[in-house]
Amino acid sequence: MRFEVNDRCVGCLACVRACPSRAIAITDDAVRIVDEVCIRAGACVPSCPHDAIEAHGDLNRAAELAETGDAVLILSVEAEVHFHPVTPEQLVNAGYQAGFRTVYRGVVGDELVAEEYRMLLEDPSWGTMVRSTCPVIVERVRRQYPDLVPYMAPVKTPLEAEAEYIREMFGAEVPIVYAGVCLAEMDEAVDAVVTLEELQLLFERRNVRAAEQPKHFERIPEVRQRHLSMSGGMPLSVLEEERQTSRRFRKVRGMDALDVLARAVSVDGVDLGFVDILPCEGCLDHPLLGPREELFQRRQLAQQLEPPRSALPVLDPALDVSVRTKFRPHVNGKQVSAEEVAGVIEEIGTAPSGAHWNCGACGFATCEGFAQVYLEGRATFRQCPPYRAAMSVFRTTLRISAPTAFRTRLPASWPCRSFTS
Repeated sequence: MRFEVNDRCVGCLACVRACPSRAIAITDDAVRIVDEVCIRAGACVPSCPHDAIEAHGDLNRAAELAETGDAVLILSVEAEVHFHPVTPEQLVNAGYQAGFRTVYRGVVGDELVAEEYRMLLEDPSWGTMVRSTCPVIVERVRRQYPDLVPYMAPVKTPLEAEAEYIREMFGAEVPIVYAGVCLAEMDEAVDAVVTLEELQLLFERRNVRAAEQPKHFERIPEVRQRHLSMSGGMPLSVLEEERQTSRRFRKVRGMDALDVLARAVSVDGVDLGFVDILPCEGCLDHPLLGPREELFQRRQLAQQLEPPRSALPVLDPALDVSVRTKFRPHVNGKQVSAEEVAGVIEEIGTAPSGAHWNCGACGFATCEGFAQVYLEGRATFRQCPPYRAAMSVFRTTLRISAPTAFRTRLPASWPCRSFTS
């Protein structure tokens, strides 16, 4: 799954300001998304006022797998909201009609990890445990907050767990297609990922119309009821036992919270208890599902579509699926030194007060942030208004009064010494 910039881009830098992983590369003639840096947060999509960023999955590969008749389709829980007023029964039937051997509905993974979290929480010895079912948070911690990695709960995401459960049931070689919105970690866990819009295109390719399917299940459906879990894999018992003001359980939302958590844990040594963190208000708040202003409407619809809770376990006890994992910091071998950053900032120059400009016009909050990305080859000085203003003054000075020899004798401290006529 990838995000791409189309030809409607005007270079306004709105996506640069929104991207939490600094994955937007600006060159002299193009704006592009660096795939190996992108953590698939999707924040760039709604931030673009020109609809110039698109999400693409593996539609062709998914269609090929559906045609074989051997593939399993995993529908995210949000799929039922996206396809409304198509009923859940019609959506599942459409999956079968498209050629999938069976259709799972995004609950098995929640049940698997909920049981694991319940057992972890019974151990009173831990002080801080950071838990996120969102692969965007996991990837950002691995890449930018290595001090938090040891505190990450050693549990796979629900989608990874569900894929393993399916392979344990149908065999290790069974092809799996996942359709949803939060697709970051699924590239390695399954054989193809598609957005929900692409799933609609897949149905059209297979001459399947979901709205025309019977409103009753034509086959016995896979698990959709919950027993232990809430959406996202949180154990229901934890939410019932812990008060909103509990010091043992904390609910945190927003990417910016990682700065606070990292400081509390690694610098201040605070035991935070069990921290549940997401970049937004859950997958129903994902940019690919629609405007954020419609979040509560989507939540209401999801509640209406949620089936009754099962009084009995819904997982097959004969299947042995391990959902434990270990997280390690992401290392790419490239380290930008403080001296190099200082050199770029010297190129930019400082404000009249002597402080860094930190105006944010380049798309980054600080000059230091811009410098780091510039040194990694994903930004240019054309993004920096203070630098461009200084360059303009410098050009005017040279054109009006400076002799040619002056250009070669600029002091090292001159902010525009890299200029060449």
